Amino acid sequence: MRPQPQIVSVSVPVEVLAHFDGLSLPAHQTEHASGVDLSAAEEIFLAAGERRLVSTGIKVAIPVGYEGQIRPRSGMALKSGVIIPNSPGTIDADYRGEIKVILWNLSNTDYPINKGDRIAQMVLVPVVQINWQPVASLDDTARGAGGFGHTGS
Repeated sequence: MRPQPQIVSVSVPVEVLAHFDGLSLPAHQTEHASGVDLSAAEEIFLAAGERRLVSTGIKVAIPVGYEGQIRPRSGMALKSGVIIPNSPGTIDADYRGEIKVILWNLSNTDYPINKGDRIAQMVLVPVVQINWQPVASLDDTARGAGGFGHTGS
């Protein structure tokens, strides 16, 4: 029998702002969910084609060695055409401002967002930093310098 993978739990300090009043902290919705849903801490009206920055009402202190990735909620994109254009967005370990989410309404219908609506999800991900190693040339591979679409459809 193979050993079962263990879920890693990391403590993340969170500060709630005044406009978070009445909302619940982001939580995993199922036992094995990788992300927590972020909710809007304000009411806005997202016109067709419009992009807006939406407040979540929270600040976090991501631990060193991790990043918070802001990702779209698939149901929201499918049902309403509202997406996160810079997905995934990154919250670095040294950022201490409010988490805000850029939403873009790609549909031709206006879309209301109410306080408490789930607008994005955040996943905590380990970070590996780059240590560049300058070389005179790179090793050869079967693909070589083949670009986009080089390996077929």
